[in-house]
Amino acid sequence: WDAWAGGEAAADLTSEEPRRGLRPLRHSKSGKSLTQSLWLNNNVLNDLKDFSHVVSQLLEHPEKLAWIDLSFNDLTSIDPVLTTFFNLSVLYLHGNSIQRLGEVNKLAVLPRLRSLTLHGNPIEEEKGYRQYVLCTLPCVTTFDFSGVTKADRTTAEVWKRMNIKPKKVRIKQNTL
Repeated sequence: WDAWAGGEAAADLTSEEPRRGLRPLRHSKSGKSLTQSLWLNNNVLNDLKDFSHVVSQLLEHPEKLAWIDLSFNDLTSIDPVLTTFFNLSVLYLHGNSIQRLGEVNKLAVLPRLRSLTLHGNPIEEEKGYRQYVLCTLPCVTTFDFSGVTKADRTTAEVWKRMNIKPKKVRIKQNTL
């Protein structure tokens, strides 16, 4: 499933033939694909309903999934199902319809995420877009196909101090 064409829902994946890539697809004895990447770009997906189930039907080792390309679809949010793939290191979500910058917070639980794209979504127009993402996801080394520099990190930290209010710690008073 290095590439996939057609369909409007994740469930359609099971009946589709993957496009041929540069390398031939390898399959396990059970017929499932032996890949760590899933390219679902340039479709009309508007949600990831049944995504986990479909991925487990297609891939021999869904837990090893490292690269998901969902660019140029109609996704309006970052589905929590993406946070269940702990080996995910590359996630392409550019060219979708993600509305809220806070959606990025969901991705903070992915320990290996290094490359992320979100440009071409409405959130790109938000003030502090790049800084917010880099503050929220400090392990990302490539964002929107651009390397993250030390200067980017410094700018993001300054932006964070100026724009994100620290959570107030409430101390409970023991009353006897």
